Amino acid sequence: MGRIVVAGASLGGLRAAEQLRAAGHTGEIVVVGDEPHPPYNRPPLSKEALATEISLDRVAFRMRPSVADVAWRLGTPVVRADLAARTVHLADGTEIRYDGLVVATGLRPRRLDAPGTGPSRHVVRTLDDAAALRERLRPGVRAAVVGAGFIGCEVAATARTLGADVTVVAPEEQPMLRPLGARLGAELRRRHEGRGVRFLLGRTVARFTGTGLELSDGTQVAAEVVVEAVGSVPCVEWLDGNGLDLSDGVLCDGALRVEGRPEVVAVGDVARFPNPRYDDVPRRVEHWSMPTDTARHAARTLLGQDAGPFMPLPSFWSDQYDLRLQSFGAPGLGDDVRVLEGDLGGEAVVGYHRDGRLVGVVMLGAARRQAHYRGLLLDDARVPAS
Repeated sequence: MGRIVVAGASLGGLRAAEQLRAAGHTGEIVVVGDEPHPPYNRPPLSKEALATEISLDRVAFRMRPSVADVAWRLGTPVVRADLAARTVHLADGTEIRYDGLVVATGLRPRRLDAPGTGPSRHVVRTLDDAAALRERLRPGVRAAVVGAGFIGCEVAATARTLGADVTVVAPEEQPMLRPLGARLGAELRRRHEGRGVRFLLGRTVARFTGTGLELSDGTQVAAEVVVEAVGSVPCVEWLDGNGLDLSDGVLCDGALRVEGRPEVVAVGDVARFPNPRYDDVPRRVEHWSMPTDTARHAARTLLGQDAGPFMPLPSFWSDQYDLRLQSFGAPGLGDDVRVLEGDLGGEAVVGYHRDGRLVGVVMLGAARRQAHYRGLLLDDARVPAS
């Protein structure tokens, strides 16, 4: 195969280039990205990068010698692709032909669709986003965090640690409800409230006011700073017009080929693929481990090599105050949730089961038990239903 274009220059793009070289590709690789920065680590952006100034050098990924000859086109995103002609078009008018294409354009933050103006509005996705928000977080500032998922809870914890007056607004009944469930979500809420965070749940933002937010039930929230942490949108518009299913990211088969096309694969959290570890339903997985896992498999697929079945074990972690949440598997698929070890008020291991099968675990602390439970999930452990 000749030239391979990697559309997206974050972690997924970097790992794709590395894995293509590792799989034996000696041809040209061009990586194209919208940010001017080389690939860097994003998890610190909602934590350390808000607490203190962090330079790009601190979070940039080390480039392996194998990708020293890769061409990086940064600060110029892909805006259109013609899969039939095997070309991509950049924002500066450049057209690049390819023999193979890796879709690695990732996500962008969803924004609130509410009228009005007033407080300083922020998202946390890029290094520049974190720097802009850090300038506004100071002791006593009133900060409203809209959204109670990973980013929302991490930003709330960091802002509160910095001395901000923090209110979290979300439509769900508990924070982190979708990935963790109501029981564990309630425990996280208790811990946040113990640190002084105020929760206004079961409500949405109706409008921005000159002094903050007005919620769907009429509640007024005073805020000088608003952080919008209301989810993400896959960056797939540049693929419009090619007959693809882009309803939720890029639909792939089990080998990460984009709808069966042998010359196009997708990696990272933009890829929607089936995981036979659980079922045959294609899903996107927005976890830090996915770019590396998908890149390894997709590179071999693109080069025509047999990579075997793709059955990744998703994992994520979240640091909030002095608590580390660590998860393996797919807790969101479980409908039977039990505390397997410990006490939710301290350190604990929570198991998520579906049809008597352990499909995911979440650990509050309990780091010493990670290897054990990861091994159980890899062994497809089955447990009796209670």
